[in-house]
Amino acid sequence: MGIVKISDQLHENLRIAAQALSRSINAQAEHWMRVGLLAELHPQLSHSEICQLLIRAEQDGGLNLAKLTGRTAPSARTRA
Repeated sequence: MGIVKISDQLHENLRIAAQALSRSINAQAEHWMRVGLLAELHPQLSHSEICQLLIRAEQDGGLNLAKLTGRTAPSARTRA
């Protein structure tokens, strides 16, 4: 876990969206990051299809980028 610096305006947008959707600010930011990540990986998918993909991923134990892209996670040795 870490800290991500964002602009004041984006933080305000997060706060408003989080309140409207009954999420914490962190949960809203994480949701937007997941949707954005999947949109970049799968530009052919609609927002609805991305949400369905997120639901299926959650049912399978959570969003796993390595599994989603068909790649295995790099070992500790290859990350260095």
